[in-house]
Amino acid sequence: MIAVEILLCLAALAALVPVSVVCLQVLMALPAYRPREMPRDRRPAVAILIPSHNEALGIGGTVRSIAQQLAAGDRLVVVADNCADDTAAIAAAAGAEVIERKDQARRGKGYALDFGVRHLECKPSEVVIIVDADCQVGVGTIDRLARVCGQSARPVQALYQMHSPAGAGLNTRIAAFAWLVKTQVRPLGYHRLGLPCQLMGTGMAFPWSVVSTTSLASGHIVEDLNLGIQLARCGAAPLFCPEALVTSYFPATAEGMKSQRTRWEHGHLGLILGAPRLFAEAIAHGNAKFMALVLDLCVPPLALLMLLVLTVVAASAVFFAATAVALPLWLGTAALVMLAVAVLLCWGRYGRRVISLSSLAYAPFYALWKIPLYLKFVVRRQVEWVRSKRGEN
Repeated sequence: MIAVEILLCLAALAALVPVSVVCLQVLMALPAYRPREMPRDRRPAVAILIPSHNEALGIGGTVRSIAQQLAAGDRLVVVADNCADDTAAIAAAAGAEVIERKDQARRGKGYALDFGVRHLECKPSEVVIIVDADCQVGVGTIDRLARVCGQSARPVQALYQMHSPAGAGLNTRIAAFAWLVKTQVRPLGYHRLGLPCQLMGTGMAFPWSVVSTTSLASGHIVEDLNLGIQLARCGAAPLFCPEALVTSYFPATAEGMKSQRTRWEHGHLGLILGAPRLFAEAIAHGNAKFMALVLDLCVPPLALLMLLVLTVVAASAVFFAATAVALPLWLGTAALVMLAVAVLLCWGRYGRRVISLSSLAYAPFYALWKIPLYLKFVVRRQVEWVRSKRGEN
């Protein structure tokens, strides 16, 4: 019985670590945010890279949303990567500089980005900004990213919002709320503490000195998370810039949602497995920013975190009923209450426009619905990059 008690206490403490990180981030994000003043020095010249794989449906709008923000000396480069549609022609007609890459053996966004950076070497820009082909760029975003990146000499991440498509079902709306917590609330909380954020794959700005010496050629299924961690361990932890905005939509099809969710969450969980080693490395080198980013990495997807906490509470309750030993149940209940309060605070401050409170009450059932996805990580983890289908085509 003592061994079981110790095991349950360790499980509860392990759950308390990511829950505590989320609570800290949420509490710091609650006060109204006052946008910082923009640097008034010269705006660095930028090159915008758009990696694209069969993005004919949306590439034109993306290029146009960026082109109107360019200044003299800026470049807008679309990498048409292994495309079998009219992506290249549409991007060129919209005003982009287009380069095409054909390599079926090395597939993935990382390879396309590396190809684009190598193309820029003949005439490098001071700042390179990466935007996904299915995104719209908010007014003033390019200017803000370029100035903050140029002034800080560090990678910079814009606020990346994903919206539910019209008529989206309950699961998609809950996923949109979880995305808001992950990409707006938590990074903002860390930002107020002077801590870095994870890279999110789009709306990312890099000084040329950083991006030109970084290994991007990878088929990693969450190349953005992996890249942010690698940069932080080298002393170039990314900054969050909530004043810059990039938006996109969740895939409209169930197949697209499943593919996207599997890629993101399996990739994230794979990185979490290496977190203890990374944390030990951060401690050994006294790298506080790297340590903070590893702690943030250890927070699993919100649905999985809820499942883990509920499992600990249920197991501790059964143990308490059998032995009257209450410590594991107290620890598990503390984690559950903290997580529930954090979620409700997020909804009250940021989530009302995304989902109603009555719909959010179904979140535990949404978490249960995702159990097969997490079981698949154990028995047949996705390790290859696959583009998510966004529409009906």
